[in-house]
Amino acid sequence: MSYKEPAPIMHDKDPLESMMKRFHIAAEYLNLDEEVYSVLKSSNKKIIVSLPISMDDGSVKVFEGYRVIHSNILGPSKGGLRFDPGVNLNEVTALAAWMTWKCAVVDIPYGGAKGGVCCDPRSMSKSELERLTRAYTQAMHDVFGPDKDIPAPDVGTGPDQMAWLMDEYSRARGTTVNAVVTGKPIILGGSVGRIEATGRGVMVATLSALTKIKINPFNATVAVQGFGNVGSWAANLLKERGCKIVAISDISGGYYNEKGIDVGNAITYRNEHKGSLEKFDGGKKISNEELLSLDVDVLIPAALENAITEKNANQIKARLIVEGANGPTSHEADSILEKKGIVAVPDILANAGGVIVSYFEWVQNRLGFKWTKNRVYRRSDSIMKQAFNNVFSISKKYKISLRTAAYIAAIDKVARTYKYRDGSFTFQKNDKNS
Repeated sequence: MSYKEPAPIMHDKDPLESMMKRFHIAAEYLNLDEEVYSVLKSSNKKIIVSLPISMDDGSVKVFEGYRVIHSNILGPSKGGLRFDPGVNLNEVTALAAWMTWKCAVVDIPYGGAKGGVCCDPRSMSKSELERLTRAYTQAMHDVFGPDKDIPAPDVGTGPDQMAWLMDEYSRARGTTVNAVVTGKPIILGGSVGRIEATGRGVMVATLSALTKIKINPFNATVAVQGFGNVGSWAANLLKERGCKIVAISDISGGYYNEKGIDVGNAITYRNEHKGSLEKFDGGKKISNEELLSLDVDVLIPAALENAITEKNANQIKARLIVEGANGPTSHEADSILEKKGIVAVPDILANAGGVIVSYFEWVQNRLGFKWTKNRVYRRSDSIMKQAFNNVFSISKKYKISLRTAAYIAAIDKVARTYKYRDGSFTFQKNDKNS
């Protein structure tokens, strides 16, 4: 099947264009029916709202908020709520589609969504953030629902915002609805193991990949770009399992120690210094760009989108990249990394640990029953390992990258489900892939 290829990327830092290029490549391998191709590449719904908020100084500021529902073919849509100055509709649209593929690749019965508000949460008081979150919830009241669309924390949001969202939604419904949102405080129905879930998933993906490419974790050196929740948990858990974390970084820059960073000390330092590693003395100061080009076994980009682009991909020396962030590698960089023989575990697989445990939280809320931390860990680790092995098998079978294999696995699942839910087309694989 031949489709109209997406326009050439005019700006290699547009996450939506990168996502569409990757979708197109996988669709060609699958020989998707034209109808299915059109359905799956399009978002179901895009909502833009204006949110007038009373600030602490008495002024009124209007914020713009978004919610994009990419798909609900596999089940209710699922995706985070991002508070960040760089939030825009293109970014949210790309992230919503990524959530569809992420849920599908780990076999979770959710579609994909994403939300965001263009704001700077670091410059806002807690009361201002609460008013903003509640106003956003009111505006999205008809969109959200435990069987419709389920938000979760993302960049700039956390358990507090999810608690306010749940409370505001519950007030409007006249009853407590825990399952409308995940990532809540445990006292409100949150799941144990949720905070570390994404970082733990990155750890599992890293160890699975190291095993496949025959690198002993006890001899592996690791650099982690981004020392927020995902990066710090991934670094700490990998260190516990024998890897040597030689570099970490945040917005203040990078810190390198060839003998190994004391990750626990770095986490303590960050927590005691308003979330920043500024002036951390556990390693030599380097730039974030220098960290990306270190001669290490594993590179974990766990910051924001497009850390690796065609401009710096040639400088990457790591043998394995495990994407802790969403979209840390631009489409234009993919071919460069492949030619260098670098294995990249894509974001839709590597950082899916968060949505797996979010699913567990939703299940527990629906059942009215709490799981133990060991049960959460055991089940999430099992799902991550199974998903990785499936993607790796597809990669080996067709001699393609893990990224393309992950997209094939995800798109195939959604397309086949669409067939049963719609019944108006016949899905067939290409002969070369049969």
